[in-house]
Amino acid sequence: MDVVNRQPQSTNVHRTTDWTTGVCECFDDMPVCLLGTFVPCVLACIISKQYGECLCLPCLPGTLMSLRTGIRERHHVQGSIVEDWFMLCCIPHCALCQMSRELKIRQ
Repeated sequence: MDVVNRQPQSTNVHRTTDWTTGVCECFDDMPVCLLGTFVPCVLACIISKQYGECLCLPCLPGTLMSLRTGIRERHHVQGSIVEDWFMLCCIPHCALCQMSRELKIRQ
């Protein structure tokens, strides 16, 4: 008679991937590029709606950070909250365009 000395454990395997487009590939989607360049607040509201949140959510401080982190976690994209912060602080227009392209491709 065999004795079981270990309990079964559940394993959640989530493979992480990279963003489907690079942060500097803004010209891949010209309408998004133009929105991100000239009216980034409108693009932020569109991203919020695509993500399934309230259209006016980006009007609140700090919500773009949570949106980017949420997109990254929902789609198992590699990265960290520090990278999200860095992108949104240093190259916010490019980061918004990347977020929009990611949601379009993954939906």
